[in-house]
Amino acid sequence: MATTKSSRDGVSRGSVGGFANTLHRCEECSKQFSTRSKLKIHIRTHTGEKPYRCEKCSKQFSDLGNLKKHMRTHTGEKPHKCEECSRQFSELGNLKKHMRTHTGEKPYKCEECSWQFNELSHLKKHVRTHTGEKPYACKECGRKFSLQGNLKTHMRTHTGEKSHRCEECSRQFSDLGNLKTHMRTHTGEKPYKCDECSKRFSQMGILKVHMRTHGGEKPYRCDECSRQFSDLVHLKKHMRTHTGEKPYRCEECSRQFKNNA
Repeated sequence: MATTKSSRDGVSRGSVGGFANTLHRCEECSKQFSTRSKLKIHIRTHTGEKPYRCEKCSKQFSDLGNLKKHMRTHTGEKPHKCEECSRQFSELGNLKKHMRTHTGEKPYKCEECSWQFNELSHLKKHVRTHTGEKPYACKECGRKFSLQGNLKTHMRTHTGEKSHRCEECSRQFSDLGNLKTHMRTHTGEKPYKCDECSKRFSQMGILKVHMRTHGGEKPYRCDECSRQFSDLVHLKKHMRTHTGEKPYRCEECSRQFKNNA
């Protein structure tokens, strides 16, 4: 390629194989574009200009293509169809992501542990398990979270919101995961099986505690007498022998007890 020369209007000119080759360069960040129209669209990322307005909701966009994509949220148009399962999408990018559920392709790899993901956003979330980054902070108590969804669930502890209701007993829960766990008390489902004795459990946490009966692990130690326990609940019960706490009261005679049993 011949040596390029830059003109005052931010245009670089050269030649490839004898043909003129013109590049339009942004004066703000030096990024180059093949056409002047693409440069104009890019310039709006610096100026904040959004000349295209949605007639339905007044939302504004920097380029016409993004406005057209947005309009599909109002019209319901989904022109991109999966040939495997016929599911339809409003954007081509979403169809490409969906296709990976059929092909099993996972092009995004974690450099720390080699886990692979089918979406870049999933990789970014995963990387926080290595970096410890927690960009989402609770405005009420300052507690931080790595995922926005976890922050939303946490906020319900402040608002008292319990939007998930059990259809069997009408008990309400602040997050869907707790409702699903609760439903097993009605269905009797126990999806977690011990590999040692085949005993089954409704929650993974309970299975983990049970596994300690096979391994002899007792990670919870009493600070008063150094006695060790396989789960936190038993440690808390034991601590009452030191503190004298009796949190359970009989409604008939008001006598208090250390344990509920």
